[in-house]
Amino acid sequence: MLIKRAADIKSSEITPESVWLRRRDFIRGAAAGVALAGLPRLSFAEDSGRRALDFTPAADLANDAFRTDEPLTPLQHVTHYNNFYEFGTQKGDPARYAGRLTTEPWTVKVTGEVERPGTYALEDLLRGIPLEERIYRLRCVEAWSMVIPWVGFPLATLLQRLRPTSRAKYVSFQTVMRRSEMRGQRSGTALIDWPYVEGLRIDEAAHPLTILAVGLYGKELPNQNGAPLRLVVPWKYGFKSVKSIVRITLQERQPRTSWNQLAPHEYGFYANVNPEVDHPRWSQARERRLPNTLFNPNFIDTVLFNGYGEQVASLYSGMDLRRYY
Repeated sequence: MLIKRAADIKSSEITPESVWLRRRDFIRGAAAGVALAGLPRLSFAEDSGRRALDFTPAADLANDAFRTDEPLTPLQHVTHYNNFYEFGTQKGDPARYAGRLTTEPWTVKVTGEVERPGTYALEDLLRGIPLEERIYRLRCVEAWSMVIPWVGFPLATLLQRLRPTSRAKYVSFQTVMRRSEMRGQRSGTALIDWPYVEGLRIDEAAHPLTILAVGLYGKELPNQNGAPLRLVVPWKYGFKSVKSIVRITLQERQPRTSWNQLAPHEYGFYANVNPEVDHPRWSQARERRLPNTLFNPNFIDTVLFNGYGEQVASLYSGMDLRRYY
């Protein structure tokens, strides 16, 4: 874990006090808010169209793996430096174009090896599930990284509600397919065969670190970050954390996932962060922690499982992580 002394933290890395300290006010004042999408006691934020969420802050959670003392990535970088190819291939395209995506109402279809299949309104799917804050490291396969305060809940909580059968060995997730609202899906040069699909082994999906996120920095997710519902798996490369989920399938066989199908020699199904297994076109030994500049590139060493090895290494006991990358 990288921990910086106060004197080492640049002003550009500091989250604006007006944004971060207000999270306690959100909690205290949320009871006066309106109910939206079944999320517990929401209230309108004063400074944007995204509503504040009522959640348990990471500092109040018992598990140290649910938070980190590393400097948070400023909100501007979290929301304006994104990979979401459904809106374009440039890092600024999601923030520029994702506002066109309609997120209300939203439904999620549950299929496969599960006792409670069906098409659920998001508010019904999540009703009664308490929200938590998780401050996780995010490591992109492109060798840049962030530290993000997510708001969400363990995926295991939802799986328990849906009741997978004994035949369920994997969970796949599908991103919304809307060519009229997602310009990247209309592109004739797109490499991905839409819709975007990702997946996990069911023990990975049920791990306490795996969450479904509905917010960040105390408010609802912006569209460019995967509103209204996205996966977050902090020990894996970011492309595993599928955004804007509309379908969850429990299945017996390993799902065919988008990047793995496109370039299996570059993007493995497991995609665990591993500094000893390089991408064919670049090293994974180090990462560029945002924010950074030309004169201060802010490189740090990458850690196996993105620093979550104590919690997740047992999931891969006996596996050759160079083969199952």
